[in-house]
Amino acid sequence: MNIKSAIISASVALFAFITPLEAQFKAGYSDLGDSETVSSFKKHVSTVSAAIMEGRKAGSEGEKMTAEYITEVFKEYGLDLLSGQSGDPFGIRQENGDTLTSRNVCAFIHGGDKALRDRYIVIGARMDNLGSGTMTVDGRTVDRIYYGANGNASGIAMLLELARLLQTNRFQLRRSILLVAFGASRESFAGSWYFLNRSFSDVSNIDAMINLDMLGTGSDGFYAYTASNADMNALLTQLSDELQPIRPQVITQEPYPSDHVAFYDKEIPSVYFTTGRYPAHDTERDTQSIIDFDTMEKELEYIYHYSVALVNGPKPIFNPSDLSKLSTVSSGVVPYYDCEIKPSFLGSTDPRVFLQKWVYTYMKYPQEAVEKGIQGRVLVDFIIDEDGKLRDVKVLKGVDPLLDEEAVRIVSGSPKWKPGRLRGEKVKSEMSLYIEFRLEKKGTRSFGLKKY
Repeated sequence: MNIKSAIISASVALFAFITPLEAQFKAGYSDLGDSETVSSFKKHVSTVSAAIMEGRKAGSEGEKMTAEYITEVFKEYGLDLLSGQSGDPFGIRQENGDTLTSRNVCAFIHGGDKALRDRYIVIGARMDNLGSGTMTVDGRTVDRIYYGANGNASGIAMLLELARLLQTNRFQLRRSILLVAFGASRESFAGSWYFLNRSFSDVSNIDAMINLDMLGTGSDGFYAYTASNADMNALLTQLSDELQPIRPQVITQEPYPSDHVAFYDKEIPSVYFTTGRYPAHDTERDTQSIIDFDTMEKELEYIYHYSVALVNGPKPIFNPSDLSKLSTVSSGVVPYYDCEIKPSFLGSTDPRVFLQKWVYTYMKYPQEAVEKGIQGRVLVDFIIDEDGKLRDVKVLKGVDPLLDEEAVRIVSGSPKWKPGRLRGEKVKSEMSLYIEFRLEKKGTRSFGLKKY
C-alpha cells in the first residue's frame, strides 16, 4: 500500500469517531454529479486536511505525511521529482535552541523551446498550518485541530490539479515549470526562503512566480495580487478580454502575507491568487464543509490559462517600486506573520497564549450584555511597539458597544510583550485577534479561544 492509499484509509477509519463538521470526504450520492476535477479536488482537500494530519504544523509528522502524499500524486501525474519521497528537508533553528525539520516538495515539467527551456516559472503553494493543541474551556480540557482545509489544503489541491493539466499539455510549453509545495510557510516563509537561497541553484533563471494560497471560498470573491507589477497586471488584463469561466479582481492590498514575499525579496515578479479573507481562517472550523469546489474548478481553468500565457510569453520586468506595496514595509508597521522573530507574550509567540493567559483570564462579561443576551466575536486590532507596549487598540469588527468596549479595555491593559524583529531590528508589529463572548445557558457566560 502506498502512502496516499494509507493516508486515505486512515482518514476513512477515523470517519466514525469525528463529528459531522470534521468529517472528511467520503463519496456519496451527492458526489455522483461531480466532474473529474471536482472529485480530485475533494480527494486532495480531504486527505491534506484530515484529522490524522493534526493540522500539519511545520516540522510535524502531519506535514511530512502531506509531503509524501503530494509526492505520490506528482508521480501519478507523470511529473519529474526534484525531491525525495518525503520531500527536500531543511532545518529551522528555534528560539530555544532546538532545530525544527520541515521540507519542500518540488516537481518539474520540461519546457520545449530551446531558447527558453532553461528559464523557469515557479508555481507554489504552502503545505503547513497551525497544527493542534489543547485548551481549557469551563474546566474541561478540549483538543483542537486546525485542519486548514482552505488554508491551505485548497491551494495544494489547486497546485496538484494545475500540475496535471500542465503535464498533459506539456508540449505547448516553452519555459520549464517548477511546482513547489512549501513547508514551514507559517514560520516566516522558511520553505520558500530555503528554496531560493539554499536548494535551487538557478534562481537567476526564474522569470516569475505564481502563488496559490487559500482558494476554496470563491463564492465570496476571487482575487489576484501582484504588488501592482505592470507586466503581471497586463497579462491579467489580456486574459480578462478572453472568454473565461471566472475572472479575478486585481487588488492593490495584500490579503494575507504568503510565500510570494520571499520571491519579491529576490526581485522576481509574482502573482498571488487567493479567494481572500474568510471567517474560519486559523480556527478549527476551517474544514472541508466551507469549500466551494465548483468555483475552484472555474478558478483552475483561469489559473491554467494564466500559467500558460506566462510560461510562453515575454519575461515580465520586476519593478522595485512594487516592494512599497508589500505589507512588510507599509507605514513602518510590520504584520505579525511578517516578523522574522514574532512578538511574544509570556515567552510564547502563539497569540492563543495571550488570549488564554490574559484576555480570557481577566476579561469581564458585561452584566448588561448578559441580561440582554448579547454575544459574538469582536475583531480587535492593535500595534505592539518597539518597547513591547500595546497601543492604537481599535475594533475592526464589532458586535455591540458593551462587548466592544470590554474587548478594547482588556487588550489595552495587557502587560508588555517582547517586541517582534525584522532584519535583526526591533519593529512595530500589527496584530488582529477575534475575542469571543459566548453565552451557553441562562445565567452563565464563557469566553472562547479564537485567533484571526
